[in-house]
Amino acid sequence: MDLLRNLKILDFSGLLPGPYATMMLADLGAEVLRVESPTRPDLIRTFGGKNFAAHGFLNRSKRSIALDLKKVESIEIVKNLVKEYDIVLEQFRPGVMERLGLGYEVLKEANPQLIYCSLTGFGQTGPYRNRPGHDINYLSIAGLADYSRRKEERPTPQAVQIADVAGGSLHTVIGILTAVLHRAQTGEGQSIDVSMTDAAFALNALFGPGYLVDGVEPKAERMMLNGGSYYDYFETKDGRYFSVGSVEPAFRKQLCEAIGHPELLSVAMSQAPADMHSFTERLKKAFLSKTYDEWLPIFEEFQACVEPVLPFSEACVHPQIKAREMVIEVPKSDGTSQSQIAHPIKFSKGSPSYKHVGGKLGEDTVDVFEALGYSEEQIAELKEKGVF
Repeated sequence: MDLLRNLKILDFSGLLPGPYATMMLADLGAEVLRVESPTRPDLIRTFGGKNFAAHGFLNRSKRSIALDLKKVESIEIVKNLVKEYDIVLEQFRPGVMERLGLGYEVLKEANPQLIYCSLTGFGQTGPYRNRPGHDINYLSIAGLADYSRRKEERPTPQAVQIADVAGGSLHTVIGILTAVLHRAQTGEGQSIDVSMTDAAFALNALFGPGYLVDGVEPKAERMMLNGGSYYDYFETKDGRYFSVGSVEPAFRKQLCEAIGHPELLSVAMSQAPADMHSFTERLKKAFLSKTYDEWLPIFEEFQACVEPVLPFSEACVHPQIKAREMVIEVPKSDGTSQSQIAHPIKFSKGSPSYKHVGGKLGEDTVDVFEALGYSEEQIAELKEKGVF
């Protein structure tokens, strides 16, 4: 698919948030050129076992150049690149790109229509702007971790980086595409400031408003959707789990029938805390009465918003995941392929394209220099100086 074929992105990001964002854009046809350090490679290159699977996934379809940004020659190269790659994504701490001579005000002189997106943990302003952090810290500051836990138990580290991806990556994609539309309408470029903490704070969509308007503090296991009701996980006789999301009355009726206790419907429909607790306890007993394999066919018959908790290996071969073609094969440079997670959005006018898995550090450097008009002698001189 080449829906975004006119977008050319210079990507200075690393680890997970920025690369995930530019991967989504590359899947849809954007041309992404990663700029990496030749001496301090992205740590994601060492992640994911002997095949560096995470790197291959996050950097598929992207090209890579290696530049030492502390060299004055590298700064000139970037200035030449932004004349063509008119979208920049950077993930350094605030002020770093300015100190290098690559801040927005400098680069927009080379290209006034430049879109320049800065993705950081805490944003470009505020007392925490220069503070280091990771996903777990942003979720904590944003108020999410406190009520996303069991009562009187410590918060649980999330296996999926919510602030990084749902916060940083997806909001970065939204910000860039919004700026692209604005530029198409006005001819103006702009800078974008995405804070993963801001974005995580904005994810308090259901319970945050209740506090801001009515002063109701969201607390652990106190609300219907955070463990304060039967909307929860229930253990089977053999130690596996099912998720129960039977919020609507029709689904609660199906749930009562599935567990063989239709007489519990009146209790299930009650919003009284005592009845909710009673129904939850009855569900616990019911699920413990059968094994996982015994429950599976029952909940395939009853549409009660009840689904099994799957390990990732089982999720990969689940009929729904397979039908949606969410595991695809992406070409490798040696002629083989690597299994990867597919782009999740389906379009009526084409499909995402997967050119290749993430490549070697700086493997496109010479080709990019030649395209910029550098001669063999100039490229050799740049290499000798340690620019790449």
